[in-house]
Amino acid sequence: MSIWSRISEAVGKLARGESLSSVFESLRTPPERSVAFTIAVIALGAKMAKADGQVTRDEVTAFREVFQIADRDEAEAAKVFNLARQDVAGFDVYARRIADMFGPASETLCDIMDGLFHIAMADGGYHPAEDEFLAEVARIFGMSEARFRNLRFRHVPDAMADPYSILGLDPGATYDEARAAWKRLVRENHPDRLAARGLPEEALGMAERRMMDLNRAWEEITAKRSRADAPVA
Repeated sequence: MSIWSRISEAVGKLARGESLSSVFESLRTPPERSVAFTIAVIALGAKMAKADGQVTRDEVTAFREVFQIADRDEAEAAKVFNLARQDVAGFDVYARRIADMFGPASETLCDIMDGLFHIAMADGGYHPAEDEFLAEVARIFGMSEARFRNLRFRHVPDAMADPYSILGLDPGATYDEARAAWKRLVRENHPDRLAARGLPEEALGMAERRMMDLNRAWEEITAKRSRADAPVA
């Protein structure tokens, strides 16, 4: 059974009236945690896609990009997305159940937020209602304001990101602090680590983009240091 068939089966239980708590309870352990992660992004992404008053084709396409859906799985994936959109439960209910399942300070919750930001930016804009939605989900997840800003810096062009913010640091951080943060984040976002956290193989493309952002930030910091150390002619 493919991951999308398993996801469809789980979301179908919600459509038939089973409680969100009971469905997530059955998905707590590997390999089913990858199903839970995918449902979390689907459910919250589908509800966020309506936060600005409409669900655009770009947002649906972005959802497909996050999970790199194969042609053979498109029908199942579309079914899951539509079921999540039709569910009457509020997004805050989903967010609390998801936070309970993965536990406080779980990096998987940050992975989920990463996917939601990608969907939010799919139409090229960042609507105030989407920002409010994501900020509330982050609060329910127990995410610090600094961590939330870091995600927004990475995804929203007009958030005025600087390389230190991408690494979760204040602009006044030292070069050694930046190097330590970059190494730690690269280690934490290695594909093996992500798979252990419950990310399905289909979502690793999202992680690759995150690694590109981290490496680009480090390259910019290194370049600035080289310019500062260059002798004055």
